[in-house]
Amino acid sequence: MTPGLPQKVLSAANTTKYKSYTLSNYQNLPQLAALGKEERFAIEVVGRILPFKTNSYVVDELIDWQQAPDDPLFILNFPQAGMVDSRHFNEMADLLRKEAGKEEIQVCARRIRDELNPDAAGQLTNRPSLAGEILPGMQHKYDETVLFFPGHGQTCHAYCTYCFRWPQFVGGADQRFAMRETEKLIAYLKDHPEVSDLLITGGDPLVMRASTMASYINPLLAADLPHLRSIRFGSKSLAYWPHRFVSDGDADELLALFAKIVDSGRHLAFMAHFNHPRELATPMVQAAISRLRGVGAQIRTQSPLLANINNDPDLWARMWQAQVELGCIPYYMFVARNTGANPYFSVPLVRARQVYREAITQVSGLARTVRGPSMSAYPGKIQVVGVSEVAGEKVFVLQMLQGRNSDWVGRPFFAAYDEKAVWLNDLKPAFGADRFFYEDELNEKGRL
Repeated sequence: MTPGLPQKVLSAANTTKYKSYTLSNYQNLPQLAALGKEERFAIEVVGRILPFKTNSYVVDELIDWQQAPDDPLFILNFPQAGMVDSRHFNEMADLLRKEAGKEEIQVCARRIRDELNPDAAGQLTNRPSLAGEILPGMQHKYDETVLFFPGHGQTCHAYCTYCFRWPQFVGGADQRFAMRETEKLIAYLKDHPEVSDLLITGGDPLVMRASTMASYINPLLAADLPHLRSIRFGSKSLAYWPHRFVSDGDADELLALFAKIVDSGRHLAFMAHFNHPRELATPMVQAAISRLRGVGAQIRTQSPLLANINNDPDLWARMWQAQVELGCIPYYMFVARNTGANPYFSVPLVRARQVYREAITQVSGLARTVRGPSMSAYPGKIQVVGVSEVAGEKVFVLQMLQGRNSDWVGRPFFAAYDEKAVWLNDLKPAFGADRFFYEDELNEKGRL
């Protein structure tokens, strides 16, 4: 146990023992007894299609069981009937009721998953190559940033029901990103001096032991990569298992590795996913944030706007304010990607902009660092700047915060107003134009 921690943190560390809950053992949770029979059956049905895993910290510290099944943190972890359409739900439910065999259930699940847009925003096209070999554990979409998916980090402490990377956990092998060959990552980075940032992501890389993490990080730090200025970690672990940085047996070793990154002269960024203010409220997460900041990590926070979870500007304002007070930097409000359980979580773009604007007006400039609402779509990260009237036409004002071509970034463009639109694919160019300004170039490159 790390010395010097507050007594309330030490007590929480001693009483919360890590335990995962999946389809094989979640039925033993006594809290589920308060749910109706059909609600429990829905967990089983949808959990056969989309990934399901949670843990003892989420169950004991985050979920308000008196509010279940309507509690946001319950919905964030436990599959709900509405997360797949009724046709798919009934098809799987019928198989379970007749006690179909494992293979028949798996065939049905695979077929349904194929209809849920597993390659959201064309992620598979982002795989780069080295000497003619496709690198299956990397993505390179934006010039300056490479994503790396370490093979040992492609699971999570708990699975968010909205997650756009659900194929990482239940998809086919050709839909997953993972590799263990750090030497190929280094060789690729050497060939691409335009890359300044490496984002280590997943799954969740913070499921790895510190020694395993070091097997990836130490070769990077030892390599001759002067252009690599920032190393980022994309993780939900602060919200779902903050003990990782406080009381796990190798927590100090992990933090020492993070300090080594900072000591190398590189910026260490922790891209933390917080979807609800309650995830920031426990003594354990607050201690974890303090310890990470203590070794020089900068914590940036992000979340999609989600129906049934956080579709409330007051909630976002409270969350951003709490993050600032804990020393974190609000970074992105995303639009939920059009994949997996998206219809259950999607919010019209008109509403998304309203929530962002009403929330941002409630906080000081320290929290107005957050950018959004932003769609991580195929062409790039597209921000809904606002709704306006131009030349007599009501339009969405859009711009790219990131783009496949960096020249696209920051150029305002317009889409016809559509109060039902929830994603870029729902929008049409304004003023009778045939296409958005970037589409010809994408077509020329064979990417549309």
